[in-house]
Amino acid sequence: MTNKEAENIKKTTLKNGLRVITEHINSVRSLSVGIWIKTGSRDETDRQAGITHFLEHMLFKGTEKRTSFQIAQTMEAVGGFMNAFTSSEYTCYYTRCLDSELEKAIDVLSDMVLNSIFPEAEIEKEKKVVVEEMKMYRDSPDDYVFEQFNGLIFEGHPLGRPIIGYENTVNSFTREDLLDYLKHRYHPSNIVISVAGNATHEQVLELVQGYFPDAETPFEDVKTLPLTPYGKKRKEITKPIEQTHLIIGRRALSTNHDERYKLLIANTILGSGMSSRLHQNVREKYGYCYSIQSFNQAYKDTGMFGVYVGTDKDYVSHVQELVYNELEQLCKENIADQELAEAKTQLKGKLLLAQESMSSRMTRLAKSELYFDRYISLDELVDQIDAVTSKEIRTFAENFFLKDEFTETVLLPEEK
Repeated sequence: MTNKEAENIKKTTLKNGLRVITEHINSVRSLSVGIWIKTGSRDETDRQAGITHFLEHMLFKGTEKRTSFQIAQTMEAVGGFMNAFTSSEYTCYYTRCLDSELEKAIDVLSDMVLNSIFPEAEIEKEKKVVVEEMKMYRDSPDDYVFEQFNGLIFEGHPLGRPIIGYENTVNSFTREDLLDYLKHRYHPSNIVISVAGNATHEQVLELVQGYFPDAETPFEDVKTLPLTPYGKKRKEITKPIEQTHLIIGRRALSTNHDERYKLLIANTILGSGMSSRLHQNVREKYGYCYSIQSFNQAYKDTGMFGVYVGTDKDYVSHVQELVYNELEQLCKENIADQELAEAKTQLKGKLLLAQESMSSRMTRLAKSELYFDRYISLDELVDQIDAVTSKEIRTFAENFFLKDEFTETVLLPEEK
């Protein structure tokens, strides 16, 4: 980390375990504030499927001193923006606003996390909203095929369930269920507050200490369920759609795996952007698709890699062959120096461009803390990317891109 970066990024852990991490950037007039909870859908039991996401919705439905409308209005009335999202491993409530509204941002976010009241009428109403959200995802073929693929890759494990849950589980949630989950998961030692923008660490810390109780309370961490065994699978499903949607993929690497940067670069070369091998070959050379891309999702103990393509049902076998050919090519030949240099530059460029967004900076602060318990600097990331050689990627590919390890999910149009 450069001296300048080290000066601007500071972290304090309160005695109750809550962590505050900030990056002071005095060249902007904005800031982004996030309250991150280290809990996600993988921490749920089967009966709780979807409760983390449902709880995220309910925190916008009223506190002891604010109605749901007042929560929404608080930041919007001063030109700000507030939202939240749930993933498999964390939940985040965040806002973007002018630097003059720092206290207001921490006030409303802390109020939601600490003082939500969960009115019975709002719970029943929100169940309908979440069920409609489920229908929206099911109506989106690419969302639906990813959900089915994810279920195959992590079959029998909470990671294989949709984050949103199921209609029967969501409809079964009670107010007591929400309060119990909140009590056990939204504990101070499970919370990271990250702020990036024109605010000093001292300003943020003083406000957090004012709005969050500092008393120590007992906490028992939820044990992570061991991963289920993985094996190659294939699934075909149909829907009344026009295109065929195909995913070819496998389990991959965790967030701290020693070889993660090799996969990151291989993924960039394969299917990140219009210049990637898959896009140039499958779309530009043969015209078999409009959309094709590879993806790489990392979790704390595993990951998921794959290739997604939307194509005509008559082209499926051709596309599959072309995708496997590209994977095999990485195993057979070293990547040319220029192509490797361009992939590295692409990755580093994305990192640097993201620095212009306070929300991206805030997110990097929090994720570094959640996954590594320290800040991962840009210099460290760039050094790790630059250190990867063409030979190392080929050696990695020979063990990773094995056809017998790849699961396939195919979403086909129904026969008319």
